[in-house]
Amino acid sequence: MYVESFAGNLGLWLGQIVHFIVESLSGLFTAITQAGGNFIDGMARALGMDTSIVSIAVLVIGLLFLYNAVRAFMRASIIGGVIWLLLGLWILSWVIS
Repeated sequence: MYVESFAGNLGLWLGQIVHFIVESLSGLFTAITQAGGNFIDGMARALGMDTSIVSIAVLVIGLLFLYNAVRAFMRASIIGGVIWLLLGLWILSWVIS
């Protein structure tokens, strides 16, 4: 009888510990998700763009093109830098209004 009670209590304590860990992680991931969503919404409002996945992807591609333009200019490649710069600005003009 004592063994069943001990095993029951041990299972109860272990269950409560697992429940606490799961609830804590759930709260943490919810907070991270909300922070990411608020960041995307704020950035989209500031740039005057839509918050769709396609718009965010095009924004990232345009920023990568601008980064490549800066790298090309730092390597003293004027023609390559101008091409990357124009491509980046052209793509960003699609997204940003």
